[in-house]
Amino acid sequence: MKKKIFNKISIILLCLLCLNTLIPMAAERVELKNSTPHDIYTACLEEGMNVDAKSAILIEPVTGTVLYEKNPDEKFAPASVTKIMTMLLAMEAIDSGKISLDDKITCSENAKSMGGSTMLLDTGEVRTVEDILKGIAIASGNDAAVAMAEFLSGSTDEFVKVMNERAKELGMTNTTFKNCNGLPMEGHLTTARDISIMSLELLKHPTILKYSGTYMETISEGRKSPIELVNHNKLVRFFDGCDGLKTGFTQEAKYCISATAVRNGVRMLAVMNNHIGYSLIDMTQIFERLGDFDMCSYVRNFIGYIYKALNKSDIDTFALIWNDAADKAFAEILGKRQLEIIKEAGNISTFIDKDSQMTLIQSVICELNEELDVVKTNAAGKMKAYIVTGISAGLILVIVLI
Repeated sequence: MKKKIFNKISIILLCLLCLNTLIPMAAERVELKNSTPHDIYTACLEEGMNVDAKSAILIEPVTGTVLYEKNPDEKFAPASVTKIMTMLLAMEAIDSGKISLDDKITCSENAKSMGGSTMLLDTGEVRTVEDILKGIAIASGNDAAVAMAEFLSGSTDEFVKVMNERAKELGMTNTTFKNCNGLPMEGHLTTARDISIMSLELLKHPTILKYSGTYMETISEGRKSPIELVNHNKLVRFFDGCDGLKTGFTQEAKYCISATAVRNGVRMLAVMNNHIGYSLIDMTQIFERLGDFDMCSYVRNFIGYIYKALNKSDIDTFALIWNDAADKAFAEILGKRQLEIIKEAGNISTFIDKDSQMTLIQSVICELNEELDVVKTNAAGKMKAYIVTGISAGLILVIVLI
């Protein structure tokens, strides 16, 4: 028993060492306090700014100044970033008085049947326009996007027509929408520049930032079990000033984001595609190789679930895959709190800047230190505590290795 306890503590200490080692690795960056867009643009040129993305664009929204771009007109599948147009059409209808936030939307069987990320709507469930907007902006609900589309245009097919018409009006010349939520479909393509165009248009409706800038929200009215919404955009929680807009992930699109933040009174908008930077091999190959490592059965099963999900084409975000795998692998052995820690740990693998990564890593270190204290306190018994700690520490080590 003492040997097992020692092993669990050793694993945690190893993870803490790995995480602490990562903290000094943040690259030097240009200090931009009280900087104007021109200062930022000049700094980008002087520093030889390089973004690990297939395509990207950085814009100052007030003047429309493009501060940085990389292959901005290269077409790609936008995944759930598609929902920016869905939200734009909804906000235009709200602000024009065509609909109101209190109007009721009834969820159809078609909306309920959507795969990928959802806000867990039931067939026949009635929710307000505001609730559905929260479901789209926060939880990236594919069901919510379809419910909104059907409410505004009668059917998703008609709504997609409106999406493409609006895109044309805005000058999005390289965009073709095939659906309202971004699930994989042949010919559903856009560019970083076009995403920035519809994002800038959405920013003209500041109410949307109330939702896209919310990290967690609970919808409970009229339900036996509340809907817990968690924002897929982790920048909202870990990057100071971020209040939107939308993230997305599919196997075809990889990671996409249209992000906006305000610092020192200056708002910026950045759009990037495939910017998580798999570098040498993609995520599917990483988890395939991790399956060859000698790990405890719980973690090995967890890795297997993720690997299988990554090979499917109807997935939405890596965070969703991670959480689903955690539920399958650990729900029976771990308590609610331990499961929450593991799910939060998965956010390290999401697309956040170095400063935010360091903040999250430090947070995880604190959690691990707490788990270490639990193990020491329970050294005389409660084997479950050791299992919990071993799983948690092992998973953080997996994240660090990735």
